[in-house]
Amino acid sequence: MSAKPIPPRPGAGAMSARLAEILRVDHAGELGAVHIYRGQRAVLSQAPGHERIAGQLEEMEGHEAVHLARFDKLLTERGVRPTIMTPLWRVAGFALGAGTALLGDKAAHACTEAVETVIEEHYAGQIAELESREPELAAELSKFRDEELAHRDQALEEGAREAPGYPVLAAVIRAGCRAAIKISEKL
Repeated sequence: MSAKPIPPRPGAGAMSARLAEILRVDHAGELGAVHIYRGQRAVLSQAPGHERIAGQLEEMEGHEAVHLARFDKLLTERGVRPTIMTPLWRVAGFALGAGTALLGDKAAHACTEAVETVIEEHYAGQIAELESREPELAAELSKFRDEELAHRDQALEEGAREAPGYPVLAAVIRAGCRAAIKISEKL
């Protein structure tokens, strides 16, 4: 009988490498969110009768811009590079936002609900992981998570689940978000 191999232990720098992944992916997520809202506003702010949703989107974009600015600062302070996917995430975010807005208000809200659901789960895992070793960062992430939940709840109140093809639309957006998270952590 052969002995089971001993799994490798995290080496020096494993914790800082994990923190870099967390900061990189969160920066990418907030960047994508800003561009999703910009894409939605580009469409809906030009459409007569959509002033209310355009105002909501502008407010949510403002929250995401504050989060993005904080992650910009954290990347600089901690010497972490952003994801190399940044240019693609800008374009993809804007395209997702504009595309869902072209499908109507409910589809734009469905996009918000799908994205924020994934982000809330993602932040919850990070908060649990960081609360003992990086309590200040965990507290900031908790605040951001609460704002993301407010966006999700607002989207639900506005009829996100009434969007045409909601189950498919939401599933595709959630899968895309999860893939972008995995890619951004590493690249």
